Amino acid sequence: MIVLQLFLDFALLSFVAFGGATALLPEMHRVVVEQHHWLNDATFTHLYAIAQAAPGPNVLVVTLIGWEVAGLGGALAATLAMCLPMSILIYLLIDRWEGFAGKRWQQAISLGVAPLAVGLIFSGATRIGMAAGFGPAAWALVGLAALANTRLKLHPLWFIGVGAVLGALGGV
Repeated sequence: MIVLQLFLDFALLSFVAFGGATALLPEMHRVVVEQHHWLNDATFTHLYAIAQAAPGPNVLVVTLIGWEVAGLGGALAATLAMCLPMSILIYLLIDRWEGFAGKRWQQAISLGVAPLAVGLIFSGATRIGMAAGFGPAAWALVGLAALANTRLKLHPLWFIGVGAVLGALGGV
């Protein structure tokens, strides 16, 4: 029964996955932690961290959640549910979508998806920070890193390294 529920919940989520699975983190958290109580905040955050550290697509977090909740069946159900429904819909609609190229409503949708994805990803990052128990120093570091990243021409690994050193020293 849990496997079916995982499939249904993640299938619904797949239809609003603008920006990928990471953009859905707040809603995944709500469903998995708050609604069903399958995981707690710490486990959810750890699974997200593992998924981000591993090579591969960001949808890996869905597979890990499914695995943690219901083993191999849960991993397969959650992953298929996140990937399959929208893939089928896109396959069926892509020819028609291209036929509307140049229409005002089609351009409006195309332009509107980008800020939607950015907002969803920002919301997901905020949810992970809250679940990880970020304090004022950690939020300040996030803001400072975001600002520095827009102003400086440094590779992102420098920011990750500074954050790791500050974390190891107990600064955040």
